[in-house]
Amino acid sequence: MVENRPYLNILAHVVLILGVAVVAFPVYLAFIASTHSPRDFVSGVMPLLPGDAMIETYRTMFTRGVSTAGAPPLSQMMFNSLVMALTIAVGKIAISILSAFAIVYFRFPFRATAFWMIFVTLMLPVEVRIVPTFEVVANLGLLNSYAGLSIPLIASATATFLFRQFFLTIPEELVEAARIDGAGPMRFFRDMLLPLSRTNMAALFVILFIFGWNQYLWPLLVTTDESYYTVVMGIKRLSDVADSEPQWNYVMATVILAMLPPILVVVGMQKLFVKGLVEQEK
Repeated sequence: MVENRPYLNILAHVVLILGVAVVAFPVYLAFIASTHSPRDFVSGVMPLLPGDAMIETYRTMFTRGVSTAGAPPLSQMMFNSLVMALTIAVGKIAISILSAFAIVYFRFPFRATAFWMIFVTLMLPVEVRIVPTFEVVANLGLLNSYAGLSIPLIASATATFLFRQFFLTIPEELVEAARIDGAGPMRFFRDMLLPLSRTNMAALFVILFIFGWNQYLWPLLVTTDESYYTVVMGIKRLSDVADSEPQWNYVMATVILAMLPPILVVVGMQKLFVKGLVEQEK
């Protein structure tokens, strides 16, 4: 039996508040920095209260960008990141759920070998295979394109493994009932497996969207046209200025705005996300 001790509740809340403060304070500093002009940072002292340059800073980043840093308008970079993240998330889920469906419900030679070959690719991240992948993308003429940004990253062994493990928990009686009712494989997949996989897909979508949104190395390699820069690339270019001090107000404004889409996705799909991670009985 768990004892209800008031001092333990107080201690737990204090720890939680301290944890939130540790996580939120850097975000607060980034927001404060985005509201001041560049000259406010010359002294090296970080202001702790908002300034009066917030509207002008965010307007400049959205409409014009910072030409001296080679950064296009933030609206274009965020759109590129959004297209890339959505394509990667949806593509990974679509490919993974179909491959897991084939591995679990179809009997074909070397089925287990095919699954373990997919699973082994977990040990081969993009950084390991980046040279041959870049060569293939370049030979196909996909540099400076949304396809080149997204397609090489849409295969996912992790999602395939998770969907496979979930499909193995589906009762065999459900499969037999669908077969007796005359449902073919794709109808069973559409009418049975997809609705049952809704929470799993939601949880994976949140994780994979953030994975795609935060990509830096791959977009850096396959894009030379500013119109295809992603927001993470923009942050790096703004902070790396060769002949002058970085304009930290623009950098931090970009950081704050770059955080918003992942936060909105997590908040909007929070219930399904948590349910997909912790739900055991389907």
